[in-house]
Amino acid sequence: MGDVKTTFENEWALILGASSGFGEAVALELASLGLNILGVHLDRKTTLPNVERIVTDIRGLGRQAMFFNANAADHDKRQEILETIQSKGKESGKPVFIRVFLHSLAFGTLKPFIADSQAEAVSKSQVDMTLDVMANSLVYWSQDLVARQLLGRGSRIFSMTSAGGARVWRTYGAVSAAKAALESHTRQLALELAPLEITVNAIMAGVTDTPALRKIPGSDEMINLAQRKNPSGRLTTPKDVADAIGLLSHPKAQWVTGNVICVDGGEFIVD
Repeated sequence: MGDVKTTFENEWALILGASSGFGEAVALELASLGLNILGVHLDRKTTLPNVERIVTDIRGLGRQAMFFNANAADHDKRQEILETIQSKGKESGKPVFIRVFLHSLAFGTLKPFIADSQAEAVSKSQVDMTLDVMANSLVYWSQDLVARQLLGRGSRIFSMTSAGGARVWRTYGAVSAAKAALESHTRQLALELAPLEITVNAIMAGVTDTPALRKIPGSDEMINLAQRKNPSGRLTTPKDVADAIGLLSHPKAQWVTGNVICVDGGEFIVD
């Protein structure tokens, strides 16, 4: 991939969920390949130093970084962010072209469908919120990015799914539904964006020790199970996923679209 830096010169990546886990790793990998980084994240004051570190690392690679601390699922915030991105292009005299758009939002309700009391079970508003943030927002961002001509020929869209889209875990019901919907949205976008030569793929990472995983009740058990069954003998890492996305962002991957691509060392194929 020696020609990637030249290929990506003055182009951008937009990453939703850029402040930790997969989003952070992909931001740094794509910056190392020559892309400037637009990051959207939702952090409190206590975790902002990590965001500042990521921005510093990106700039240390000689790339530009613009990060927005906002709710990526909020319609008005999305419009504000996109207006700012377009304004940057106008100021520089060169329209912003987003080569890679990564949807990596991990914010949902982790409650069972059926519980001893109604308060312990997931509610309609919680299910609606989980699907809106973790699945439907991919569609809305893609619509706006295309309408504003920020995406175009050769752009890549990636969504982050998991085995939970097809398998179950006691408290994962709403998130599992969101992942299944996300994969469906990915296929539909791939169909509709193919004439524009924009590819759309879902990345199914293996069990990865991230802040999002640690929020799932029973995550220690999930980690132990994955370590025992993975034929590669270890967990997936954010860097594994970032490396794969870097490869799939290359112009030679133009014919890869509409897929759920496992990046898991063979974990999913083992019962």
